[in-house]
Amino acid sequence: PTVYYLASKMSLLKGFFFIALVIAVSHAGELQKRKVRNTDNANTGARDGRDGRDGMPGPPGTPGAPGRDGEDGEDGEAGIPGVRGPPGPMGPAGLPGTNGGSTTYVRWGKLTCPSVPGTTLVYSGITAGSWYQHTGGGANYICIPEVPDYHPEATTVNSNHAFLYGAEYEIGSGQALDGYESQNIPCSVCHVSGRPSQIMIPGTYKCPTTPYNWTVEYTGWLMSNYNEYKGRTMYTCLDKHPDVIPGEQRSTNGALMYHVEVECNRGIPCPHYSDTKELSCVVCTL
Repeated sequence: PTVYYLASKMSLLKGFFFIALVIAVSHAGELQKRKVRNTDNANTGARDGRDGRDGMPGPPGTPGAPGRDGEDGEDGEAGIPGVRGPPGPMGPAGLPGTNGGSTTYVRWGKLTCPSVPGTTLVYSGITAGSWYQHTGGGANYICIPEVPDYHPEATTVNSNHAFLYGAEYEIGSGQALDGYESQNIPCSVCHVSGRPSQIMIPGTYKCPTTPYNWTVEYTGWLMSNYNEYKGRTMYTCLDKHPDVIPGEQRSTNGALMYHVEVECNRGIPCPHYSDTKELSCVVCTL
């Protein structure tokens, strides 16, 4: 019995010793883990410290490249009107307007008006005037209508009156318009819209171009009565390519039209002019 008791005690002591050893080893391992954890925390700074104070500003950096232009902003409100400035200098005069009125002229020797923009026919008729040897009567050619309208009060007394004759071409052999001899002369009255100024220029077939560009209505020959006859007439611009009145080719010697030529060295300089050439003419509008 004593030996059994001692053996039991020895077994019990071994058990306690084994348990104490296990606890000691476990405790030693836990301490080692804490030591390692503390070391890692120290190395990595696992705990955040307080923020430090701001340091001193560093030197300015190198300027960067310019950025792209931004989009246009919205228009701002209108500002207050400024003070009116002084008047500027007067500009040069402008060209004449295109709708500043109208004019009329007679186209001698034609039954139509020229094909010029703004020019239209008013009427066509017969060129008439005083007898070439009369000292009285009218001193100008007129364009009478082909068909007259007599006033209701017109009478048939047939006394104390001036005479009116149809006009004829009197053309010498070899002259310009040769072949028109003794033909009666037509005429037309033309209206020009937008060009109120009208002139007949003798001695040329060109209209002025400076300072304004005049429009050529028609060109022709300068005509009048013969210088040795008693009857006087105005100088007239007969169309360069005249017409005739059909059926009236006979010499009645009423009002006559002759070519006009200059007398040299009688106040008209030659050789600019010639005493052997028929003078030209032109009708112009502006």
